[in-house]
Amino acid sequence: MKLRSLSMLISCIALAPLAHSAEISFDEAWLLLQKDNNSIAAQRANLERYQHLQDASDSLNLPNVTIGANYTRLDQDVTVSGKQLFDSTGAHLPALPPIAGQIASQLGAVTSTISERDVFTSSIRAIWPIFTGGRISAAQSAAEGKTDEAISQLAMETQARYEDLSKYYFSVLLAEEVVNTRLLVENGLTKHRNNALKLEQQGQIARVERLQAEAALDKATVERKKAQKTLIIAQSALSEILNQTTQVEPRDRLFINPNLPPLSAFVDQTLATYPGLDLLDAKEKQADSLIKAEQGKYYPEVYLYGDYSLHEDDSLASQMKPDWLVGVGVSVPLIDNSGRSEQVKAAHSAVNQVKYLKAQAKQDLSVLVKKTYLEAQQAQEEVLGLASSLDLAQENLKLRDKGFSQGLSTSTDVVDAQLYLASIQTQRAAASFNYLISLAKLLALSNQMNSFPQYQHTAIATQSL
Repeated sequence: MKLRSLSMLISCIALAPLAHSAEISFDEAWLLLQKDNNSIAAQRANLERYQHLQDASDSLNLPNVTIGANYTRLDQDVTVSGKQLFDSTGAHLPALPPIAGQIASQLGAVTSTISERDVFTSSIRAIWPIFTGGRISAAQSAAEGKTDEAISQLAMETQARYEDLSKYYFSVLLAEEVVNTRLLVENGLTKHRNNALKLEQQGQIARVERLQAEAALDKATVERKKAQKTLIIAQSALSEILNQTTQVEPRDRLFINPNLPPLSAFVDQTLATYPGLDLLDAKEKQADSLIKAEQGKYYPEVYLYGDYSLHEDDSLASQMKPDWLVGVGVSVPLIDNSGRSEQVKAAHSAVNQVKYLKAQAKQDLSVLVKKTYLEAQQAQEEVLGLASSLDLAQENLKLRDKGFSQGLSTSTDVVDAQLYLASIQTQRAAASFNYLISLAKLLALSNQMNSFPQYQHTAIATQSL
């Protein structure tokens, strides 16, 4: 078990019974982040939004049915006289006897109210488009493209958070390694200082040698405290990204793998599954839908319509009006002020833009995967290549300690040997950290984030090298 400061041990013991306060593996941390991370949750909500909008676009195929009511006030009642009715027929009365003529004159003076000034009507109206030149299907396809775009955005956000988690999680492991190294340096220099005190008391070394040992120890103590503060900060950052109120302790250790899959496997997998490319496909789908929608403006629109009266005034006009009506309507665009021809050209340009962006994205992804792969290999080689330097540093420290006891080495020689060993240990830990960051990025780019445990099974722990 790694050495920790007393305060960190007390904190771990106090928080052990609480949820998520025990040690957690990287894979478990990843599952926890997917569950509780706010940015991923926001993208899920965005996806749900566009899924609902896509479902709503299915209603475009349905008729639009409304119920409405109208109140109208005329300037006067609508009336008609018998004479107006007779005159409207265009017929001529034959010569009538005096009595019949008098009766006809009286009938012509009679008026009838067709509609009163206050008119109230209500009805159900329906309009059902049956042909729109493809504009409805284009709108539905565009809505589907927006949903696909939201899916890709969620996947990209998830990959980004995976990379962030790897940096925070393995930063804690690196900080722990640095603390361990600083503790070893402090312990080694404490032993050296004690030896220097004894040798000074025995008159075997000068006072300056003992002062040199004490100064080196004091500096090592400062560096150890600084490393512990860095560890606390890294642990707090990890707890924050996991959205936990209690401290999260990593259970894994820094490691490297002896071998990686071939570069071509990562490149091919990335180009086949990277969500950014799917996002561009969704953009292209939306642009194609826009072309169809703009082209649909050239076609006539055919629709069914109907109206059914629910309430009418008790008037002659209402009695004469039919209760329902149905029909077929056609709307033919002759002159359009939206610039449809230019809109079609603009939509074609948008499609071409997406195609060029996709081609460039594939090139950039290939370069990025290759760069990350080479960085992982470089970190592997650095860890393995430092093994001989570590053996040399350990042996040199033993010789300098022994030589100091025999008066053959100075205090500076011992301190330099101790610090050189610490630098090699820190450099190896940093190289392992860089390897794991590169590995996590490769897995994120190639959408293989769930395969991280497989790399742990074939890992070589840094401490065992």
